[in-house]
Amino acid sequence: MKILCVGRNYPEHVEEMGNVSSGSVSAALSAGLLFFMKPETAQLRRNRPFYIPEWTQNVHHEVELVLKVCKNGKYIQERFAHTYYSDIGVGIDFTARDLQNDLIALGQPWEKAKAFDHSAPVGAFLPKEQLNVKQGIRFSLKKNGEICQSGNSRDMIYDFDHIIAEISQYVTLKMGDLIFTGTPSGVGTVQAGDLLEAFIEDEMLLRIAIK
Repeated sequence: MKILCVGRNYPEHVEEMGNVSSGSVSAALSAGLLFFMKPETAQLRRNRPFYIPEWTQNVHHEVELVLKVCKNGKYIQERFAHTYYSDIGVGIDFTARDLQNDLIALGQPWEKAKAFDHSAPVGAFLPKEQLNVKQGIRFSLKKNGEICQSGNSRDMIYDFDHIIAEISQYVTLKMGDLIFTGTPSGVGTVQAGDLLEAFIEDEMLLRIAIK
């Protein structure tokens, strides 16, 4: 099992991170789909606590909708992509932002800041038939009871089918793989003592204590 993560997929998040200038959406489209990978050891399951690593002072939460791949595929055509995922869940892409910024400044890869152990908590999944994918799926993250991130899949620059089709041109998808589809605006720092709760629509699917 592998974890594939899409970056820069919500316009307001692109702007808040300063990745591109005022023409954010057009620039993101011009650059093409950005994705990176996390190893299986990044997954954190069963609502276990997340322990902030000792080597970072600035871990950010990034809530995302997560697709669960249901069959193997390579060079998938976009019109068939919807048959390659069966369930949709919610997860958090924890990012050591201080380390990531240092790596970007040096022109180095992001793995140290993104792929560390337990950096990808994943909650329960819902059958996609229970959700209205075409009209858009609402999701959100609460920190200590207050909403800090909220988004809707209809606002993605690249939709689910495009993500699956394009990633499969480079990486073979296998049953059980997880695809994090990008985070909306509102990312921010977590501290020991925080409580994170992630929702699809009004259903809480993930709850994590920060240690």
